[in-house]
Amino acid sequence: MTRPYVKKLSFTLLDSITDKDPVVQEQVCSALCSLGESQPGETLCACEAYLRQHDKLAHPYRTKILRAMETILSSHIDELDKDTAVIAILLASNEMTRIKELDCDWQQAASSVLVAVGKRFINQVMEEVLSRFQPGILPHSSVLHTLASLSVSNAFGMVPFLPSILSTMLPMLGMAKQDALRVVFCGALQHFSESTLEYLANLDQAPDPTVRKDTFAADIFGAYDILFHHWLQSRDAKLRLAVVAALGPMSHLLPSEKLEEQLPKLLPAVLGLYKKHAETFQISKSLGQILEAAVSVGSRTLEVQLDALLVALHAQICVPVESSSPLVMSSQKEVLRCFTVLACCSPDRLLAFLLPRLDTNNERLRVGTLQILRHIINSAAAQMEVKKPFILSSMRLPLLDTNNKVKRAVVQVISAMAHHGYLEQPGGEVMVDYIVQQCALPPEEPEKPGPDGEDLAADSVRAVSIRTLYLVSTTVDRMNSVLWPYLLEFLTPVRFTAALTPLCRSLVHLALKRQEAGADAFLVQYNSNANLPSPFAMTTRLLVVSSNPYLGDGRGAASLRLLKVMHRNIHPLLGQRWETTMPVLLEYLDEHTEETLSLKEWEEKLLMFLRDTLAVVSDNTWICQLSQEMCKQLPSYNGTAQEKNFLYKCIGTTLGAASSKEVVRKHLRELLETARYQEEAEQEGLACCFGICAITHLEDTLAQLEDFVRSDVFRKSIGIFNIFKDRSEHEVERMKSSLILCYGHVAAQAPRELVLAKVESDILRSMFQCFNTKDPALKLCLVQSLCMVCQAMCSSAQASSFQFSRKAELVTQMMEFIRAEPLDCLRTPIRKKAMLACTYLVNLEPVLEEQAQTDVIHSCLHSVMALPPEPDGEDGTCREPLYLDTVCALENLLTSLLQRNMTPQGLQIMVEHLSPWIKSPRGHERARALGLGACLLQFFLEHLHVSTLVPFHNLGLLVGLFAPRCADTWATTRQEAVGCVHSLLYLQLGYEGFSQDHRDEVAERLLTLKDGLVHPDPTILFHTCHSIAQVIAKRLPSDQLISLLLTMFESLGDPDKNCSRASTVMINCLLKERGTVLLEKVPEIVSVLRAKLRDTQEEHVLPAAQHSVYLLASQHCEAVVSSLLGSPLPFDSHTCALWRALAVEPSLTTQVLELLLEKMSRDVPFKESRAFLLGSTADRVATLLPLAATCALYEVLSAPSSGTVVLELYPQLFVALLLRVSCTVGVQLPRNLQGKERRSTSPAKPARNLDPCSSAVDALQALLLRGGSQDVLRCVEQEGGWELLRTSARHEDGVAQLASSMAKYAGPRLPLVMKALVCTQSSVYEIQRVTTTAFLAELLSSNVVNDLMLLEPLLDNLTARLKDSSASVRRLVLRGLANIASGSPDKVRAHGPQLMTAMVSGLDDGDEPHSLVALEAMVGLARLLDLVEPWDLRLVLLHTTIRIRPFFDSEKVEFRTASIRLFGHLNKACHGNCEDVFLEQVVGGLVPLLLHLRDPQASVASACKFALCMCVSHLECAELAAAFHKYLQEGRSVHFGEFLNSTCKHLMHHFPDLLGRLVSTNLFYFKSSWDDVRAAAPMFTGFLVLHAEPEQKPQVDLEQLIAALQLLLKDPVPGVREKAAETLGRLVKFA
Repeated sequence: MTRPYVKKLSFTLLDSITDKDPVVQEQVCSALCSLGESQPGETLCACEAYLRQHDKLAHPYRTKILRAMETILSSHIDELDKDTAVIAILLASNEMTRIKELDCDWQQAASSVLVAVGKRFINQVMEEVLSRFQPGILPHSSVLHTLASLSVSNAFGMVPFLPSILSTMLPMLGMAKQDALRVVFCGALQHFSESTLEYLANLDQAPDPTVRKDTFAADIFGAYDILFHHWLQSRDAKLRLAVVAALGPMSHLLPSEKLEEQLPKLLPAVLGLYKKHAETFQISKSLGQILEAAVSVGSRTLEVQLDALLVALHAQICVPVESSSPLVMSSQKEVLRCFTVLACCSPDRLLAFLLPRLDTNNERLRVGTLQILRHIINSAAAQMEVKKPFILSSMRLPLLDTNNKVKRAVVQVISAMAHHGYLEQPGGEVMVDYIVQQCALPPEEPEKPGPDGEDLAADSVRAVSIRTLYLVSTTVDRMNSVLWPYLLEFLTPVRFTAALTPLCRSLVHLALKRQEAGADAFLVQYNSNANLPSPFAMTTRLLVVSSNPYLGDGRGAASLRLLKVMHRNIHPLLGQRWETTMPVLLEYLDEHTEETLSLKEWEEKLLMFLRDTLAVVSDNTWICQLSQEMCKQLPSYNGTAQEKNFLYKCIGTTLGAASSKEVVRKHLRELLETARYQEEAEQEGLACCFGICAITHLEDTLAQLEDFVRSDVFRKSIGIFNIFKDRSEHEVERMKSSLILCYGHVAAQAPRELVLAKVESDILRSMFQCFNTKDPALKLCLVQSLCMVCQAMCSSAQASSFQFSRKAELVTQMMEFIRAEPLDCLRTPIRKKAMLACTYLVNLEPVLEEQAQTDVIHSCLHSVMALPPEPDGEDGTCREPLYLDTVCALENLLTSLLQRNMTPQGLQIMVEHLSPWIKSPRGHERARALGLGACLLQFFLEHLHVSTLVPFHNLGLLVGLFAPRCADTWATTRQEAVGCVHSLLYLQLGYEGFSQDHRDEVAERLLTLKDGLVHPDPTILFHTCHSIAQVIAKRLPSDQLISLLLTMFESLGDPDKNCSRASTVMINCLLKERGTVLLEKVPEIVSVLRAKLRDTQEEHVLPAAQHSVYLLASQHCEAVVSSLLGSPLPFDSHTCALWRALAVEPSLTTQVLELLLEKMSRDVPFKESRAFLLGSTADRVATLLPLAATCALYEVLSAPSSGTVVLELYPQLFVALLLRVSCTVGVQLPRNLQGKERRSTSPAKPARNLDPCSSAVDALQALLLRGGSQDVLRCVEQEGGWELLRTSARHEDGVAQLASSMAKYAGPRLPLVMKALVCTQSSVYEIQRVTTTAFLAELLSSNVVNDLMLLEPLLDNLTARLKDSSASVRRLVLRGLANIASGSPDKVRAHGPQLMTAMVSGLDDGDEPHSLVALEAMVGLARLLDLVEPWDLRLVLLHTTIRIRPFFDSEKVEFRTASIRLFGHLNKACHGNCEDVFLEQVVGGLVPLLLHLRDPQASVASACKFALCMCVSHLECAELAAAFHKYLQEGRSVHFGEFLNSTCKHLMHHFPDLLGRLVSTNLFYFKSSWDDVRAAAPMFTGFLVLHAEPEQKPQVDLEQLIAALQLLLKDPVPGVREKAAETLGRLVKFA
């Protein structure tokens, strides 16, 4: 039975091998392999029989079958019996040679089968193969392929056959006429030769150690003769390559004399192939093998062929490479391997050939030659040892080549030379020089390669050179003496600047090695090395380049590290000091990046380091030499402004430390004569130098400046700067600027005790002649220098007694500079510098006149305030440094002027200057003015000294100016305004006699109110303004009230509307708090405000209008309500506010609400209007009066003062609004209101949406909020219930959420609410009945109805509605009855029969097969089952189970989910006597439940998990239960295949008799409409078979099963076919 059965399974699978889907084909092959794992012999025989019987099966499918056979053979070759092996051998041999044409995959697969068998049965395979390899008859090409593959896979088994094979093959070579067959012969000879060489190399392991090379020599030479003399001349390129690939290994087997004889012809022939083939790997590989064979026999013929070899091989290296593919790279390696062979046998001839080619100008030839040279330097080091001088001298011309690719090749050659001692030879320094030059190339972006792909970017050459220099200096010990101290020569030349970082790193490493060797080895002998930089040059260079430390890959740190290790060569006293100071600098660099480092701070640290170094040395001669070297290096930095500027500072620092005045004067004079004045950066550097030098040499510095002015350079001038008649005006201005800056820096840095004596006589005397200039740069230098001079004067100890006679003149000139600046932008710091100068000047004597002060204030304010707004940063503040500095300078100037008149009058004068800007219509101007005002007030307060109690008479005016700005539209203005009011109140306290440290609780409240002004919400702003006004009212003296009010009334017309509104808020607060004398004028004020309400949109008018409406409604409530209801819909914001005014007083509110309820329910809620088209559905359109009443209810209920009345009318309001919501769902607005709502352009925009349903929901929300049911409102909001209430589809869900929240948070209100609702259950509107039923049904889910004794009447009421004509009402009744399980579970048993009867009747509701009422009944039953009496359950159990079973496979996901979940609950609830009734149902439902785990809907799969876990206990199998609970945990994804495998294992172990039933049930699902379920069914079947015992086989109708699986193999879904094939593979179990 086994063989036929396996054959049938195999044939069934093999019939599907032609499936269109590759995945299915692979699964079929996998199933075949599975069969082969169990029954390898039978499966192989079946495959053989199938191929034999299906002679016309297409080649691709035959190939797959043969591949499967090869897999089985590879795994089970040791288990295979000889007979089966013979069958496989004969099949493969036949398949391999069936057709003469070459079909690579098919014949290769057959050949692979033979090779797989040949690993064990080599004799049998060879017997069959050799039978098709007869003398005198050309064999099939696959036979040769097989022989070749066998020699590779089993060399020890094959080589003994080779002599006979070769003797048979040799005559065939002459018979082979087709090139394709000849290629196969060549491949076979190649592999035969390689196998033989492997065999001979491992004779100690070979089965026959007597085999010798000469055994094969004659046959190999015979084959060689044919291949070389006949086939190599073929026109077929593939054949030529095959021949040359074979000749390589064959050459090692030729007799020595024959090889020597053939070389003169062989080598030229192989070389000739280079011209015929683009792909040269095989040629180069074979050539290398031939050359190795020739060298191994000591061939003399090689010398004759050497020139031709070198030319051809050199050409291969120099040929342009189009790609960097592995094959191309391998070919290059093989060519270089040939050069290695030649270098070892003929080094002189090789170099004589290569070195002259370095002189060529051809890039490719030069690069190729360099590549070869590098290779032989590395691979033939011994042979090249004596050739080093010649090789070095030959590099002269390549070093001059500018081509990047040549440069890179040269660097690589130099790297090889360094490792092998070449650079220690004379001329080696030239190579080092070249490497450094390449390191100094600019690190530019890589350029795009040219068309030939050979153009390398400069940066790649630089990168290679940097790596090479570092590696050579750190890893090649023999290079230490070459590089040290030679590399020091490259530090100072500017052209090597880009190489400084790698140079310094290498030098540090070399220096540390020298230090380890000893002090003498480390010290540099400058006398014997004239080209080395002096210690002064080295110090200057390294210090200057460190000023920009992150350039050039971090040259700052590298330079400082080199400076540190060179301390003994610089000065012997520096070592100990630098050990502590240098690490601090390096650590500072490590802590920062290029983005975070402050260059100013870093330069200061370097200058401090320099000053410290000079102090440690304390040798005037050494310091003067250093200063001389620094001046000497200045021109080197003409292209780098920042570094040159820093060098100037270093010169000033060094000259300051010099004690020789003559040297100082000499260098200062040279600096003035050689400075490049046209460069702005150099001007600053020169000035800094003079300033630093003046710290210790003030007299000499001023003298040199004076001497320079009087020198021949200025001889044509009239006065100090009226010169250069023969020069350009621009050059004149630049020189003037530089000298003026020098004077400024000298004044700023000079000792303070000497400044005043020099200011007017030496420093300022020359500046006054330049004030009429129009050059911005000169003007800026003048102002900047004057700033420094004035600051120096003010900081002098004698400044208070110094009378500056030209003060007014200077101030006037500064004002002219400021007024000349453009008002549309801020480009230069002239404003800032001029105001700063004026600030210092103001503090000097004599005092400015009043008009001059006014002019200064006005000019400076206008210059800054009128500027355009600056762009804000992320935090809303200005980030422009120049603007911030300018404003700061203005603040300092104004406070300096205020300090001269610290009185209320002086303060008012300042504020009056600011007042136009405070009231400006432009927000940025107001913000600037408030900032200045706050600064002035704070300064006044901090410096307030009251000697006698005097009134602060202008407090009201100042508070009235600043207070309304607390609501400014600009947030910064609001904050500043509060600060101003706070300062003014403390000023008042100060004038009342309180000390400055006194803290007033009322005034301090202002600071806490600032938070309310952060956000622009008007409500918060005006509430905060009200609080501010309360504070003002408490602290304002009575006599200031009138002036304050008058000032604030003026603010009502403020251009900023917020400030106007804030004025109203503050006026009202002041009137309420302090205006009792004005109460009789309230009617007049209200009248004015009502008029403004009608004519304007100012919000501060609204409170008066609301008060008037309240008074009218108190007397004529119904008339006011009727009038307001007649207002146009939607209500604008003013009308809404008037409605809210009616809720001020409870008795009035009660009347208003009752009237509105009566008007809302009087009219019908909607009217139906049908469009003119026949058959169109009717639209529901809201009626106006109920809609208006609903909107009005919302406004009244939203007023906080209505709360008391709402509590009294809560049930009536709740029911009325809930029913209003229900009957407006889907109701439209009248067309006239729809258009009006869309086109509304009223300035008073509507407060809410006018949609009828939304209006009712809003009113209901307002009721809950005002009625103390905030938790209900919040809970419904969180659950999205309000949105559900508005939608037709989910309205009842929204009602249920509302009812649930009411039961949870508003239980005491439910009896009256329920009473009112029950009265509406017979409403003529179905939607209202649905809403009422939904609400009451949801109440049953809460225990509160039981606590309130509402359960019985509620149950009776709902049960009575089971016969309602509306299916929705009946469905909701069932839901409500099921809710008892949640709300009152202890009452379920008492009402069990009533509940179960209702649910079962629901299952049979209506004629529709998928009734929603039935769905609700299933869901309800699932909830009630655990709580009813067992007897009540037993009565309906079987009926229910049978009734729900069809729903398992329902097309509707809800029904599948509910029915399966109910089945689980029935299992859970079933116990005791009913288990025997139910067990049959469990077994019947097992397959559907397991398969629906693959249901496309997650909810169904989840229900199946639950049901399976519930029903497994009935099976009384602990292992199965454990498996279910392991895999079917809720929330965990199921690995279905693994789970199903485990389940089937336990089922078959414990319930083997169920196999037939389970398989037959699965067969039903083979036709399922769901792809995943249809795929799961055969997989389920396969696992059942896998774990079934063979004796269970009779239970299964194998014919039916295999037929069904055969049908599935034709399924349109590949996944189904795949599982079917997999299952067929498992049916071998029943073999």
